[in-house]
Amino acid sequence: MGSGTQTFQHRSLSVKLWPPSHSTRLMLVERMTKNLTTPSIFSRKCGLLSNDEAEEDAKKMEELAFAAADQHYKKEPDGDGSSAVQIYAKESSRLMLEVIKRGPKVNDGELADKATDLRGIVFDISGGHREFIEAEEAKELLRPLGEPGNSYTKICFSNRSFGLDAANVAAPILSTIKDQLTEVDLSDFIAGRPESEALDVMNIFSSVLEGCHLRYLNLSNNALGEKGVRAFGALLKSQNSLQELYLMNDGISEEAARAVSELIPSTEKLKVLHFHNNMTGDEGAFAISEIVKRSCSLEDFRCSSTRVGTDGGLALAEALKRCAHLKKLDLRDNMFGVEAGVALSKAISQFTDLTEVYLSYLNLEDEGTEALANALKHSAPSLEVLEMAGNDITAKGTASLAACIASKQFLTKLNLAKNELKDEGAILIANALGEGHGQLNEVDMSTNAIRRAGGRHLAQVVVKKPGFKLLNINGNFISDEGIDEVKEIFRGSLDMLGPLDENDPEGEDDEEEEDEDEEENAEHEKRLESKLKDLKINQ
Repeated sequence: MGSGTQTFQHRSLSVKLWPPSHSTRLMLVERMTKNLTTPSIFSRKCGLLSNDEAEEDAKKMEELAFAAADQHYKKEPDGDGSSAVQIYAKESSRLMLEVIKRGPKVNDGELADKATDLRGIVFDISGGHREFIEAEEAKELLRPLGEPGNSYTKICFSNRSFGLDAANVAAPILSTIKDQLTEVDLSDFIAGRPESEALDVMNIFSSVLEGCHLRYLNLSNNALGEKGVRAFGALLKSQNSLQELYLMNDGISEEAARAVSELIPSTEKLKVLHFHNNMTGDEGAFAISEIVKRSCSLEDFRCSSTRVGTDGGLALAEALKRCAHLKKLDLRDNMFGVEAGVALSKAISQFTDLTEVYLSYLNLEDEGTEALANALKHSAPSLEVLEMAGNDITAKGTASLAACIASKQFLTKLNLAKNELKDEGAILIANALGEGHGQLNEVDMSTNAIRRAGGRHLAQVVVKKPGFKLLNINGNFISDEGIDEVKEIFRGSLDMLGPLDENDPEGEDDEEEEDEDEEENAEHEKRLESKLKDLKINQ
C-alpha cells in the first residue's frame, strides 16, 4: 500500500508537458484567429484580416510553431517538455505579429501597397504642434478633402483647436464626404476655446456629420460635460452601427453619462467602449451600466479613474454579465471595495475570451482578490495581462492568486505592486511562474515589504524566461546582501532588472523585527524557503 502510494506520487511529479493535446492546439488556432481579426493600432495602419484569411493563416502559423517546438523536443526526449512549450508559445507569438504587421493579402496572393492605400483613405492633421486653427489655415489644411473623387474614409482632427471661423470652413467640405466616412476622430479639437465658442463648434461638426455611418468615433479630451455631449446630440442620435466609441477625459458626470445613454440609439454592434478619467461616480455608473447591458458584442471596456464606488461597481458587474465576448477589461483606480469585487468575479467567470484584465487600486483586499482569482482560474485560458496592484493583498490572499497565475501559460505581464505580499506571498508567486510561462516579459512586485528570500526567488525564476524584459522589485526591504545576490543572478542582463533606488535595507514590517540582527534574518529566510520550496499550487 505504502509503495503504491509512493509510486503514484512519483508519477504525478513527472508529467510530460509535450506534446499538447489536440484541443489545446485548436484553442491556440482560435485564439490567434481572434487576435488577427480584432481592430488594433496595426490594423489601422496595415488593414484588418477577414475571418477566413485569419483562420487560414492561424492554422499555418500553429503548424509551423508546433513543428519548431517538436523538433526541439526530439533533441531532449528525457525532459518534461517545458522548453518545447516555451518555444511553441514564443514562435506562435512571433509569427502572429508578422501577419498582423503584414495585413491582408490581395487576391493574387501578393501584399497590397499599404502606403498608397492608406494615403488614399486616411486624412490626419494631428501631427506637429498643438495649435489653434483659424479660417485661412483651415482652408489650406482641409483642401484635399474637397478634391473631387477622393477616397477618404477616416479623418483625424485631433491636436488642432478649431475656432468658430475654422469650423464654418470645415462644415461645407465635410458635407461633401460625409457619406463615405467610417471613422471620425475629433479628440482634443477645441482646446483653449471659451465654452460658448466650443459648444458652437461642436454643434457645427455634429450637424454636418449627422447621418454618417460610422464604425469609429472618438470625442475624447474635449471637457464635454453634459452640455458638450448634447452639443453632439445630432451626430450621436444618428449612429446605429458604431463599433468603437471613446469618451475619455471628457468631464463625463452623472448627467453627461445619462445623456450619452439617452442619445445613442443602438449599441448592438459596439465592441470598444472607453470612459477613462471622468468624474462619473456611482450615479453615472448606473447610466453607463445601461449602455453596457445593451452592448452584447462588447470586447473592450474601459471605465478606469471614474470615481465609481461600491454601488456603481455592483451595477457595472451586473451589466458585464451580458458581455460574454469581452477580451479586455480595465476598471482601475475606482473605489469598488470587497463587495463589488466579489460581484465582479461572477461576471468574469463567464469571460472565456479575456486576454487583458486591469483591476488595480479597487480596494479589493484579500476577500475580493480571492474571489476574482478563483473566477479567472476557471475562465480566460488565454489571459496575457493581469494587473491587481494597490489592493491591500496580503500573503493570506496570495494562494488563490498564485493558483490562478500558474494556470495562465500565455501570461506576458503581471503587476502586483503596492500590496502587502511580503516574502511568503512573493515566493508563492515565484513558484506559480516557475513552470512554463514562456511568453512572460514583465513582472512588477514593487513596494510589497519583500525581503532577501522573496527577491532572490523572483529573480531566479524570471531570469530564465525567454524574452523577459523587466523585473521591478523596487521599494521593498531587501538587504544589501540580497541586492548583491539579485544583481549576480541578472549578471550580463542587468537591463532586465528595474531600478532599486527606493529599496530600504533597513525597512521593517513591525516593531518586533526591529531588533533582529543579520544572523536572525538569515535563519528566518532559511525557514521560509524550506517551508515554501515544495509548496504546490492546485490548478
